[in-house]
Amino acid sequence: MTTNETLPETDRHKLEANLARVEELTQRLVDAIARRKPINPALHGPEPTLYAKAMQAYWQEWAQNPAKVFENQVGYWGKSLGHFMEAQQALAAGKLAPPEDTGPKDRRFKNPLWDSHPYFNFIKQQYQISSDAIRDAVEDIEDLEPTEKRRLRYFAQQITDMMAPTNFFATNPDALQKAVETEGASLVKGMENLVADLEANNGELIVRLADDKAFTIGENIATAEGAVVWRNRMMELIQYSPTTEKVHETPIVLFPPWINKFYILDLKPENSLIRWIVDQGYTLFVVSWINPDESYRDIGLEDYIEDGYLTALRLAREICGTEKINAVGYCIAGTTLALTLSLLKKRGDKQVNSATFFTALTDFSDQGEFTPFLQNDFIDGIEAEVNATGLLKSFIMARTFSYLRSTDLIYTPAIKSYMMGETPPAFDLLYWNGDGANLPGRMAVQYLRGLCQDNKFSDGTFELMGETLNLRDVDIPLISITAETDHIAAWKDCFRGVQKMGARSKTFVLSESGHIAGIVNPPNKKKYGHYLNPDLTLPADEWQKTADYHEGSWWPVWEAWLRKRSGKKVAARQPGDSSHPVLAPAPGTYVRVKANQ
Repeated sequence: MTTNETLPETDRHKLEANLARVEELTQRLVDAIARRKPINPALHGPEPTLYAKAMQAYWQEWAQNPAKVFENQVGYWGKSLGHFMEAQQALAAGKLAPPEDTGPKDRRFKNPLWDSHPYFNFIKQQYQISSDAIRDAVEDIEDLEPTEKRRLRYFAQQITDMMAPTNFFATNPDALQKAVETEGASLVKGMENLVADLEANNGELIVRLADDKAFTIGENIATAEGAVVWRNRMMELIQYSPTTEKVHETPIVLFPPWINKFYILDLKPENSLIRWIVDQGYTLFVVSWINPDESYRDIGLEDYIEDGYLTALRLAREICGTEKINAVGYCIAGTTLALTLSLLKKRGDKQVNSATFFTALTDFSDQGEFTPFLQNDFIDGIEAEVNATGLLKSFIMARTFSYLRSTDLIYTPAIKSYMMGETPPAFDLLYWNGDGANLPGRMAVQYLRGLCQDNKFSDGTFELMGETLNLRDVDIPLISITAETDHIAAWKDCFRGVQKMGARSKTFVLSESGHIAGIVNPPNKKKYGHYLNPDLTLPADEWQKTADYHEGSWWPVWEAWLRKRSGKKVAARQPGDSSHPVLAPAPGTYVRVKANQ
């Protein structure tokens, strides 16, 4: 009698259907992977020389201080052997239970079986012992340059994160339990999710973080009322509709980063910074950048400044009939706003009344968590990639940022989607995070080489548009908003850049939370507080230590600062005018262009 004949009729049909589905999905999986276009191998990891240097330093340590090396090795062997013997003794005594000490807590191992089941507990504890040994081995290597040590530390952590037992079906109790409970249906659904992600990204495995069917731009996300009043090859300029009868005379032009879409500032009404600014009585213009294709390969920072910044500033002044503008730059757009202000200073142009920087780096002397990716082997790989394709593609940047938080942004979502068969959540922030943008090849290299690697703007040697730009030229009133746990634009690095700016009037705000939540922090949530300290001559740590802590959002602090620099109240302005007609309702057309098109 066959296995199928021993099953009830309904279960047999279900099994046959699942097997047929798996066969179909397997073929689609093979087809999707076959369409993958390989990228430069240098973008996958460091040159072998890093590991060669580490091995050389390790052997040198062995020769000079063998006792220390032996001590570490014997310590690891002893812990592993002791762990094994405890398990063996429990089995020999017929006690199928984990030891009393079930190991340190780790949120990856929150399933109770990691502590209560001897098999899973043994695997967990051995993984933690091995991870500690790798970490200790890296830290004990002394004859290695600090930058190389930092890179080695990062890549060693990537290896241990990748080898976590939660990442494998046979050693993940959540996945095993789900498969049993669903009679294998969760595995079929997980394979469907895997194949769908591969097919959506031309064979590249990019884990989908949010349900992309749950959101439609302009319908339930990015819904603030306004209109596109100008469009060129680089951007659409959106003017938002007033919600007050009177507005401040001086308008605001907000430049979001072109690495992502602008609607992070307009996810939904209750956390929309765009809506909040308009509700405070300001005329607000927001730039929506083009999502470039291969034809933009020769577009550089000068094009973003000329056809983006300078054009948007000019148009806002023309539409509002003012001589001055208050400018805002977020992340890389804040960096480029500083470049623009230096250029205007060189030209004797005083049209910008004040500048606001959101999590904007201008001094790259400390590369922070990006150190592993800002060395020549990686940048050479990126340069080769953009020379071949014309673009730094969105998925390459997304992968780089994700690996800085690989457990949260890669492995945990992959486990839920591919092993557990769960549908990604309908989470607007994660939807936005997955809606990335490409970077023009030339601009990417300018930024990575001239600013990130060589730090020429801070050093006063960055040449652009016929001028030598200098961070000290940023001498208009400014306010910098940073975030305490920001791993992209570390607040201490932002602080150092502000210290070098030439303005007499400088305000620095440190918000709690990170790169996104620290900025998208509406007052009604009463969630994250902020620090203020007028003494910017202090070292960063001392500045925070002596700062005043305030509960709640920094938004009202910024508005009070901005109000003093925004002039008298005038009648509210509707989007556009006779010379700048409405071209499309907000959020416009450029924001809808996907990176993989």
